[in-house]
Amino acid sequence: MLTLTRRIDHAPRVHGVLALPWAGRASGRLQAPLASGERVALRLQPDCAAPLRHGDLLRGDDGRVVRIVAAPEPTYALRCPDPLTLARCALFLGGCRIQAQACHWGLRIRAAPALRALFDALGAAVHEELAPFEPELLRHPGPVA
Repeated sequence: MLTLTRRIDHAPRVHGVLALPWAGRASGRLQAPLASGERVALRLQPDCAAPLRHGDLLRGDDGRVVRIVAAPEPTYALRCPDPLTLARCALFLGGCRIQAQACHWGLRIRAAPALRALFDALGAAVHEELAPFEPELLRHPGPVA
């Protein structure tokens, strides 16, 4: 079994594609099949702790390179009729520490039936979609002088 251990910036050749939903890309350790059906083990080293993003390249223990692809998963597309509604939805998500993906049309979150009525009440149009999920990964810059 191919073991993927290191993230790399570029490669002259890609030997396989590994499609993972967000939960799989946020984990540094799992087993999954490549698009070809070959099973691989993901064992990222501690210096590669950041979640995998769509398009990332990983080198295996035998030198082969695999490209990560964001797999479609159940999501909600929150389309907001105006900037105020968008701001209210974003503030709620941030306050609850719910990961969101900013899109040109609004926000995408992982599907959570308990939240649907809340976003309807805030004025967002909630559409269920099977789509890749790439949440924003914001880092706190530290103390502001």
